[in-house]
Amino acid sequence: MQATAYTYDAGTRTGSVLLDDGTPVSFDAPAFDAGGLRLLRPGQRVRIETEGPEEGLRVTLVTLQTF
Repeated sequence: MQATAYTYDAGTRTGSVLLDDGTPVSFDAPAFDAGGLRLLRPGQRVRIETEGPEEGLRVTLVTLQTF
């Protein structure tokens, strides 16, 4: 699934993304670390993997979107 980086805290390696419909979804440090990234800037296009129901969606991976 694709999303746009919305917030990112380098100290805690946590943040949030916006889905294409505008829904914000938070991610934790393990999801960020799983993608192998070192930094994330708001506005960057990212690829995410998620699990759980729509109302409790959890991001399990954040990485850069590549074409």
